[in-house]
Amino acid sequence: MSNNLLALLPEIILTVAGVLIMLAEPMIAPGKSRKPLGWLAILGTIGSMGAAVQQHIVTDRAGNLPITAFYGTIQFDNFSVFFHLLIACIVLAVLLASLDYFEGPVSHAGEYFALLCFGATGMMLMTSSVELLLVFIGLEISSITTYILAGFRKGQATASESSLKYFLLGSFATAFTLYGIALAFGATGSTSLAVLAMTLHSSMTPTLALLAVAMMLIGFGFKVSAAPFHVWTPDVYQGAPAPVVALMSTAPKAAVFAVLLRLLFNGAPALRGEWLLLVTILAVASMCIGNLGALAQKDVKRLLAYSSIAHAGYLLVAFTCFQADAVSAACFYTAAYAAMNVGALLVITQLGGFDEHLRSIEDFTGVGLKRPFLTALLGFFLVSMIGIPFTGGFFGKFYVFSAAVHAGHTWLAVVGLLNSGVACFYYIRLLVALYSKPAAQKEVSVGKASPVAAVALIACALGTLALGIAPGKLLNLLQRSAPTLETGPSESELQPAAVPTSAVASITR
Repeated sequence: MSNNLLALLPEIILTVAGVLIMLAEPMIAPGKSRKPLGWLAILGTIGSMGAAVQQHIVTDRAGNLPITAFYGTIQFDNFSVFFHLLIACIVLAVLLASLDYFEGPVSHAGEYFALLCFGATGMMLMTSSVELLLVFIGLEISSITTYILAGFRKGQATASESSLKYFLLGSFATAFTLYGIALAFGATGSTSLAVLAMTLHSSMTPTLALLAVAMMLIGFGFKVSAAPFHVWTPDVYQGAPAPVVALMSTAPKAAVFAVLLRLLFNGAPALRGEWLLLVTILAVASMCIGNLGALAQKDVKRLLAYSSIAHAGYLLVAFTCFQADAVSAACFYTAAYAAMNVGALLVITQLGGFDEHLRSIEDFTGVGLKRPFLTALLGFFLVSMIGIPFTGGFFGKFYVFSAAVHAGHTWLAVVGLLNSGVACFYYIRLLVALYSKPAAQKEVSVGKASPVAAVALIACALGTLALGIAPGKLLNLLQRSAPTLETGPSESELQPAAVPTSAVASITR
């Protein structure tokens, strides 16, 4: 198999699955179940995971060296394989939970399954691209699909508001990203990350290049819900379907964080002193605004929206560290957050159903007495978000904050810990409501999980538990999966001082 075909094989499989779904959907009579189309999307997602595993086998045989294709614009290595598998797992869990969610009230579920496949294609393309224009193409494919999915519950005012607001604000973010890419081309004469790194390393730091990185940070900051570019997040999460929120709060963010790791540590290490300050500001603002904003929320999805802003801040703390620690900490936290956040939102999906009649914290009062299994899972995911030991959330925060301390940013770790303490209040408030006795006169119907949705929920719970109990294997793998370019200086060349090996790795062994 040629490198060109193998490099895009996961994306090709997902694209073919999406096209087949679109061709098959009109052949199904109105009123008939669209569930077979969902199973076709699931098969396509599993196939893309198999292709990503094949990429790992090839890179392992090549001595873990990156393999490029399409004239150096696409590169697959263990770093891209990790994000391919992570995105595929998120999409697979969302598909399993959506099979019955769109059964009955919606006749256009086929488009939903196709859009999930196309969206995953764009996200995966971003993680393996080492050329900024190709990153932009992948970003747009991902964005357009999420714009549509956000307003998928047609006929509801909140859904229309969600989709329109996301589209309008997303257009501004897209403009910032594209202007940043144009300025990078003007500063270096190329949109390749390798050329960008070599040019910045061999010349004086140009103001134009710094402006380019700053504008791209603004565009990508919007996509990951980093403050102060977070204003769209609460309204969009509130109006979008719960399984769509589970997707858009994790998979696109994982893809964008992968791009940021390549851009900042491989493409612009010569500008580290400048972009480090910008990332630090974004991290502190996101943690503080996210957690303080969540305290005043009564709607559960809006609460989780502000929570996602805070978690973006925790993850950005990793970008202030040395490259080896930053990559492994960011990747680990991304995986842990994906498992617990997808799990929590999929539980809400099953409890509330398509109409989502369970919205406020008060609506969830006493749900634990009716659905003990689902409530126990939701409680476990909330505990992980707090950062209680033996959960993925605990070790994710521990590793990020430890890496910050090793890099000399102790104050940043303290800010993160204080914000984690603030977060306990709103997570515990929801936990208390789940197991409180409801008012005698209030009777709210509660949905239950289908067998296939239960598989996805159990998988998320096991993943969250495994990352909290035995994180060593994943950490060791991530420490060998740092993104690299075929050309361009490494951070060690720019920072001659020896970087001590993280003590966290020795703890986990």
